[in-house]
Amino acid sequence: MPPLTYQSAGVDLALYDQAMARLPQWMQRTHTPRVLPLVDGFAGLFRLHKTADPRRRTYDDPVLVSGTDGVGTKLKVAQRAGRFDTVGIDLVAMCVNDCLCLGAEPLFFLDYLALPQDDPDRIEQLVKGVAEGCLQAGAALLGGETAIMPDVYAPGEFDLAGFAVHVVERARVIDGSTIRPGDVAIGLASSGFHSNGYSLVRKVVFEQADLSIDAVIPGLNRTVADVLLEPTRIYVPTILRLLESVAPRTEVTGLAHITGGGLRDNLERILPADCRLVIDRRSWTVPALFTWLQELGPIEREEMFRTFNMGIGFVVLVRPEVAETAVRRLEALAAHPTVIGRVAAAEHRGVVWAG
Repeated sequence: MPPLTYQSAGVDLALYDQAMARLPQWMQRTHTPRVLPLVDGFAGLFRLHKTADPRRRTYDDPVLVSGTDGVGTKLKVAQRAGRFDTVGIDLVAMCVNDCLCLGAEPLFFLDYLALPQDDPDRIEQLVKGVAEGCLQAGAALLGGETAIMPDVYAPGEFDLAGFAVHVVERARVIDGSTIRPGDVAIGLASSGFHSNGYSLVRKVVFEQADLSIDAVIPGLNRTVADVLLEPTRIYVPTILRLLESVAPRTEVTGLAHITGGGLRDNLERILPADCRLVIDRRSWTVPALFTWLQELGPIEREEMFRTFNMGIGFVVLVRPEVAETAVRRLEALAAHPTVIGRVAAAEHRGVVWAG
């Protein structure tokens, strides 16, 4: 019997080295003056001193904010389509949009990629997407891990996860504690399904309707792949610009990223115990792609709202006296804002529908 090697066990170190050699070019595009150069290090270095990057806000009492997430079964759609350059954007979006809900600006991002075999082209495309997401968010892609695990994942499968670190001045933390009756909820448009509900999407589209990934969706004039792989919108630049003109906590009282559980679950978690949010579902037009999926299922309307963002990917709660100013500012930032509801006094917190 010939001697065993790592390659015979399914891990080709030569291919792995090829893949790793392709990644620094994408990572370095995201680096700011705060990233310290380090060759072949075991970790990344990020400078916090206020003189490191004069373009950034300075802090008197900085608080670090961290969050981690993945892309879920949207990865299965990417696998089916053979497209791997956009789910990295989704990964960054899921992490940074969550941290943004505390009013925090991104500092850096780390990714974790796992595959069953070495595949330099796929690895590069995935990391390229992560780098693009970091550029959109203003975060440095500081490092990551690529794991080759032949016995954990089936051929062709992969997983992608990430970790974001943000910073916010302690006095400017937006945690929902200042929300009160009368506050106005402004919804910002989503780019599509974002990265939630894909187990249901795949069941309807590929199992029940038996559509091909390249099928053109009637009325949308886009393929299934194009619609389902539309990257999650990154709201960081929009919200940080808004907070330059509308004060956090005193005027912007709450921020919510609309992910799994839809509007109701994600807005309820930021409300004080004595407040409820009344959302008028007639205040915005649900995008056609959600109607298409609902009819294709069929899926009941309430299940759609319980599972998907329904066209509203992020919600900003503001004092009524600054609502008009906030809407104008968000319109100027091309966020497509819509006033979707108001906060009312209640014995128990919750979100209720009007319409």
